[in-house]
Amino acid sequence: MSQLPKMLVIAGVVLIIAGLLWQVGGKYINLGKLPGDILIKRGNTTVYFPLMTSIIISVVLSLILLLLGRFR
Repeated sequence: MSQLPKMLVIAGVVLIIAGLLWQVGGKYINLGKLPGDILIKRGNTTVYFPLMTSIIISVVLSLILLLLGRFR
């Protein structure tokens, strides 16, 4: 049972770092406006599918988790 608090602290730190990077990096990295993201505007309705952004975030998180798993 001692692993759970440790994993919760690590998850919290990762979320804090991700939030800070999102705030600071948002000025320099155009996540959400990449080629491959789908934006449909019709009348008063706007539908947005961040397809490429989701793929990039998934790849980056997979690499981070892979590296964290190897250093355990």
